Amino acid sequence: MFMSFKQQVTVISYPIPQGEPVSDVFNVVVEGINVPVYIAKVAPLDKTLRYKAMDDKVNSALYFDKASFSYFDISGSATVKVKSAQIINRVKILPTSANVQPIISGNELTFAILPGQNLTVEINDDIIHSLHLFANHIEKDKPNPQDPNVVWFGPGIHEITRLILRSNQTLYVEGGAIIKTIIGQNETPPYHPSITLIGNNIKVRGRGIIDASACPTHARNMLFIQGTNVSVEGVILRDAAVWTVPVIMSEQVHIDNIKLIGYRANSDGIDICNSKNVLVENCFIRTLDDLIVVKTQKGKGITQNITIRKNVLWNEVAHALSIGAEINHDISDVFFSDCDIIHDQGREWALRVYHCDGAKVKNIHFENIRIEECQKLISLWINKDIWTTDTLRGHIDDVYFNNITATGSPAKVQLLGYGASNLINNVIFNNININGSDLTNGQIEKNNYVTNVVISKTDLSHLSNLPASDNILMIYPNPVDDTLCITNQDEDMTKHASVYNPSGQKVKTTVITYNCINVSDLTKGYYILRIGNKVEKFLKN
Repeated sequence: MFMSFKQQVTVISYPIPQGEPVSDVFNVVVEGINVPVYIAKVAPLDKTLRYKAMDDKVNSALYFDKASFSYFDISGSATVKVKSAQIINRVKILPTSANVQPIISGNELTFAILPGQNLTVEINDDIIHSLHLFANHIEKDKPNPQDPNVVWFGPGIHEITRLILRSNQTLYVEGGAIIKTIIGQNETPPYHPSITLIGNNIKVRGRGIIDASACPTHARNMLFIQGTNVSVEGVILRDAAVWTVPVIMSEQVHIDNIKLIGYRANSDGIDICNSKNVLVENCFIRTLDDLIVVKTQKGKGITQNITIRKNVLWNEVAHALSIGAEINHDISDVFFSDCDIIHDQGREWALRVYHCDGAKVKNIHFENIRIEECQKLISLWINKDIWTTDTLRGHIDDVYFNNITATGSPAKVQLLGYGASNLINNVIFNNININGSDLTNGQIEKNNYVTNVVISKTDLSHLSNLPASDNILMIYPNPVDDTLCITNQDEDMTKHASVYNPSGQKVKTTVITYNCINVSDLTKGYYILRIGNKVEKFLKN
């Protein structure tokens, strides 16, 4: 581990393990410290080959190209110097919302990076052989490697066949460590996940890499979660053989600042299935199949109160942010917010509810999402497909799209219900901008089984006029009629809640009872709930 304290900025760079290939395309220096540049296989630019990687399951691993990535920890704004193997004529640093202004000199770039940013550098319009930079915050409260409940992997390359973490255990992958998941000589299919988290109070932490490149396509999940009060933070997940992080029948799951790069068939990023109270934030995902998807599988219960926010996403073939296709039990209170989709070259959709089964989908929010490239923008869809297992079709109700900006051609918008008893009902489009123009009704493909579609242009930015807070409440239902519940109400938080109107005026102070407050006396409209230093916006019906 190498550290620099130049100008009050701490920089931590981790050594690359011996035997790990390094990029010959980029060199990275942060505040004078050399940072190793790793290689990751990614989907090729040619869409024919990309689609083959998805559809030709047997040979999926043969269709790839290579990108580069580096990771490091910083305590504040740091200067990055990137040297390319070619003269730099043009450069993009994504997401554009990060507003990074590079200086070009020959084959070198110089720019500033902040803690927590996941940036992608594209040289001379080459989007495939890009450089991903993962700037972590400095770690706090590292676990003790001598603790018997801590499974610690230090710098170097380690091979595992299967690892099971149970209640109160922590897996720590130190910076400079690579865990290679393999198939054991005595293992026979079907293979269990490489790493399983099952139980209560389980953590996966660190800055190192978990790599599944030695596992055949479709062999095993990389990191399987089935538990309560589970957290995964900081690690890099490379080259999954199938779904990378399935979250199954779980509650109180927090996935924060993971970096996920894959290219093989069905290498979904994060699949949230039959689970409640899940938060996914600050992640970077570039993979072949669905990036972040919410589902319910038959016989395993509902999915409720899911928050996906502040992620940077690169969609190669399938969906970026979606619900479905498997929806055998009800899904409600799902919030996709403040995400950047830097590329969407898929044959599916960027934002979608893809309903192939018989349950109800209700109260879904897509908000403050910036899409820099797409062909198919929004789809709400009820019908039969190859994933269908229910006899009857379901419903989609109360879907809200707010502050969505998208660039692309044709950037389609589609609303297709199934029948008179299987409607898509109550869809709100507010501040939807496509290629610089506001969405119009004529741009929406819809059939006769869609009701109550509203297109509006209302500025809701003033809802952020209250003092800034990095602590966001998890609440449901939203919109709300009478009772608003808080799912991350800490024991040490105040027992009183304050409600503010859009102008920032306090309109209500109330006692929190059983993690809920009564808002039946409020008039219709938007409000902000504050408890201590935690805030969240809600809509009163």
